[in-house]
Amino acid sequence: MAKEISIVCDGFTDGLRIDKFLSENCEELSRSYIQKLIAQGLVTVAGAPVKASFKVSDGDEIAFTVPDNTVPDILPEDIPLDIFYEDADILIVNKPKGMVVHPASGVFTGTLVNALMFHCAGQLSGINGVERPGIVHRIDKDTTGLLVVCKNDKAHRNVAEQLKEHSVTRRYEAICTGSLKDDEGVIDAPIGRNPNDRKKMAINRANGKEAVTHYRVLERLNGYTHIECRLETGRTHQIRVHLRHIGHPVAGDPVYGLRKSRGMEGQALHAGMLIFTHPGTGEKMRFSCPPPEDMESLIIRSGLKPGEEKFWKCDW
Repeated sequence: MAKEISIVCDGFTDGLRIDKFLSENCEELSRSYIQKLIAQGLVTVAGAPVKASFKVSDGDEIAFTVPDNTVPDILPEDIPLDIFYEDADILIVNKPKGMVVHPASGVFTGTLVNALMFHCAGQLSGINGVERPGIVHRIDKDTTGLLVVCKNDKAHRNVAEQLKEHSVTRRYEAICTGSLKDDEGVIDAPIGRNPNDRKKMAINRANGKEAVTHYRVLERLNGYTHIECRLETGRTHQIRVHLRHIGHPVAGDPVYGLRKSRGMEGQALHAGMLIFTHPGTGEKMRFSCPPPEDMESLIIRSGLKPGEEKFWKCDW
């Protein structure tokens, strides 16, 4: 079914080309695709078609239609999965670094969804549409770790409600740059689009949404701090933005980092623990997995051995 989209320009976009503005605010669409829509007269401002060179102004109302054939059929792919648990309702998978969770922005192969469609042979929930079957939450491309996948709509609705009520425990292991002053703390700062770069997130007190991250130090390293983070909310790039905000960005973060970390390809961030209630049995489910090799290696190179048991030793 065709998708109708309407956007009102804000003060940070005055004078920006409309094709660039839309590509920054509709991340699922490429700039070239948006230019095709404009050329077909499908993009209007105040009801009138415009050209790609049209400069937007504060308060402009942009409307356009995305035809229902925007996303091609997603093909199942025989991609190996690191599966921690599986039954008729759910599947717990450890996503590797570099794998996109679901097709978007011109990436239609090699994603977790492609792999799930092959492995599950059609037994995935359909609540999020054909692009995201089974996907109830996600992590960034270069973040590793645990995800719960739902095989039917009943399970999907149940887990989604747990996420909404913040009753799902998600703990991350991270290596941040520098030495944190306190052994534990809370970062409470709203997150929204970066007004200077719409492809990034930032602390946005005017238009951002509530975001709360709890952290505690696990090990102090040479030039880094090994920490555990617990999320109260699940905003896009939350841990990465919050740690940058307090001056200690995640090591290796190519977007929010301050410097490169030798041996890291992407950020040193790992979704290491997942606790939730099974949508079918009502049983409390608890899963954990160690961080990837490059994170372990960074800890070793920084002068201390990785403390796998230390990381998950105490309830928090």
